[in-house]
Amino acid sequence: MSGGTRWRRFAAMMVPATVVAGGMVLGMANGAIAASFAVSGQTFKVGASKLEGNGFKQYGGMVQEKSSGNQHPVAVSEIADAKLYDLCQSVNASLPGIPIVLTINAGGGGNPATATNLLIDMDSLEGNATFENIQIGRDANELNPKKGQPGGFGQSADVVTITDLEQVARSTSAGVFTLNGLKLKVNVGKDAKECF
Repeated sequence: MSGGTRWRRFAAMMVPATVVAGGMVLGMANGAIAASFAVSGQTFKVGASKLEGNGFKQYGGMVQEKSSGNQHPVAVSEIADAKLYDLCQSVNASLPGIPIVLTINAGGGGNPATATNLLIDMDSLEGNATFENIQIGRDANELNPKKGQPGGFGQSADVVTITDLEQVARSTSAGVFTLNGLKLKVNVGKDAKECF
C-alpha cells in the first residue's frame, strides 16, 4: 500500500506520523540521548528525505497545553525502531519584529539519525508512504492499553517507509535518539527559514 497525501485534519490522518525528530531542543548533544518532552502548545516542523521504521502503530489522541490547558486532537504514532535520513527540524521562535528560527540538522551523508521507542503527537504529515503487513481499523486500546481509547480507530504495520517526509508535530518522546552529524543553528532575519 503506497501513495502520497496531505493531511490537515485529525480524521484524515491515516499514515504514520513519523518522524521522530521532533523533541530535539537546545541543549542536546551529539550522540545517544534520552528524550521525553511535555506539550508546550507550540508546533515544530520535521523533514527527512526518508524514514524507515519497524513496529508501527497509530491511533487518535488528545494533547493538553501545560500553560493554557487548551486541548488539541492529534494522531499518535509509535515506532519501535526508526532511521531518518537528511533530518531537519525547525522551530519558529520569532519575537515581535525579529524573525528567529532554530534549526537542527542530522543524519546526512548516508549516516541516518536513529531512534527507539518513538512516540509522536502530530497535526499533519505529507510524504510518500509504503506499509508492509498493515492492519487498518484495529482497536486503539488494543494497540496501546495506556493511551489508546477503547473503541477508537487504530492501525499498525510491521514496516513503514516514508520518502519526502514533511511533518508538523506537537511533541515527540523516545527511549534513545542518536543524532549523527548534529548541527544546531539559530537563524535570524533573512536567514530565518524553516525546514519547509
